[in-house]
Amino acid sequence: MPVDDDAPATAVRNRIRARWDDLPAATLRVAQVVLDDPRLVLDLRIDELSERAGASPATVTRFCRQIGYSGYVALRMSIATELGRSDALGGAADIGRAFGPDDTAEDVRSTLLAAATRSMQQTAGSVDLALLRRVAEALTASRHVDLYGVGSSALAAEALATRLYRIGVACNVWSEVHAGLTSAAVQDEDCVAIGYSHTGRTAETIQMLREAGDQGAVTVAVTNDPTSPLAEVAELVIQTAAFEQFLQPDDLAAYYSQIYVGDLLYVLTAQVDFARSSRHLAASALAVSPHRAGGITVRLAADDAKGRQRPRSTQRNPV
Repeated sequence: MPVDDDAPATAVRNRIRARWDDLPAATLRVAQVVLDDPRLVLDLRIDELSERAGASPATVTRFCRQIGYSGYVALRMSIATELGRSDALGGAADIGRAFGPDDTAEDVRSTLLAAATRSMQQTAGSVDLALLRRVAEALTASRHVDLYGVGSSALAAEALATRLYRIGVACNVWSEVHAGLTSAAVQDEDCVAIGYSHTGRTAETIQMLREAGDQGAVTVAVTNDPTSPLAEVAELVIQTAAFEQFLQPDDLAAYYSQIYVGDLLYVLTAQVDFARSSRHLAASALAVSPHRAGGITVRLAADDAKGRQRPRSTQRNPV
């Protein structure tokens, strides 16, 4: 696996190295071309790159998927992000750039929107729907769900937990490792544990998910890196797709991808037992209705519809 040491050490090259031993011979030729000069992906069409590698365009597409991308366009965007080559993507000038003090509000707006949109589109294109359905079924059948995350990943975990609660799935979110390990230690085979980490290298999240797995829980990793330590301790891995080095340390695009995956899981889980989900959603909406403008009318009307008699006041009118 000869590599030019002067070539940029992109995340793409790191993914290729991690999967090198598992790549078939045909895709190894493509991998070597990309390792030698990642810039070629930006300058060549898929048929031109396949010709350079002595392979077919279909082989190039398989190579992209084998290293964790949905296709050639996703591979190209990732490399463009690393190299700051916005020109390769048809004028999307905000790819891979950080914000500066002189950026206009319009530049900030378009940059954030483009990064979030691309990350969610790439996540949607590469996510394994059969795997998500399997996780949704496990969530529906679970006795309890633990969700682990630190920083912005904890916020994404909290968002999913809030949704799951409303459809009758008992769950807790843990970002403090001692409390999380305590909860993980009492998990069992009827439980599900989900660890959120964009890099897959957050030590606390890895520890909590590993402990839950040791107790027999179904373990799920939500991460951008399917070869990360977090993915290694998980039974199931849901891969997000956010562009590296856009904003650090808390990449907003990564957070949006995590939220998108959580929303997918929520809807798929609700579908598994739709009757139960509908019943819980109706009950929760009714419970909070008095705290919304005009909500007390909704509550009283619902009581009437159920044939309930509202309690009469026993207080006498003042004389």
